[in-house]
Amino acid sequence: MRNLCLLLTFSFLFVLSCTDTNSQMLDKTTVKELDLNRYLGTWYEIARFPHSFEKNLVGVTATYSLRDDGKIKVLNQGYKNTLNGELSVAEGKAKIPNKLEPAKLKVSFFWIFYGDYNVLELDENYQYVMIGSSTDKYFWILSRTPQMEPATYEMLLEKARKRGYNLEKLENVLQPIN
Repeated sequence: MRNLCLLLTFSFLFVLSCTDTNSQMLDKTTVKELDLNRYLGTWYEIARFPHSFEKNLVGVTATYSLRDDGKIKVLNQGYKNTLNGELSVAEGKAKIPNKLEPAKLKVSFFWIFYGDYNVLELDENYQYVMIGSSTDKYFWILSRTPQMEPATYEMLLEKARKRGYNLEKLENVLQPIN
């Protein structure tokens, strides 16, 4: 019995040591309302935290549309290295697991494995959005247009800082000039 208690105690301490404390300190509060029909359509990626699945991609867009089964079709596209580079396309799906929290979506690009997609900030006219997840490893700023007003961008960065995001690794995404 004593060995079991020791094992459980060490297991608990091990799990705690693996917990990402930065993620615990994030303000992950999502917007209260999300009109999915207004959210659908194409969004341009303005800035992101770097990830292997988007490495060297520019001109990145995310297009959302309704599927026949009620889920959301997610079509992410970007060009390798330059705006004239090879097109890279990833198709996934999203769902809103809890209708009482419409801004907390789950997105999947691989079989049944879903990741968090949390709408943290959203323009009342659905012209810009700030996306996070349950960890501090995923962060995006999206816009309905390829370029974002500098004042809007700075306002979103300030909101992200206040939420606890470390923006040192934030990278701007090259988009075509409109």
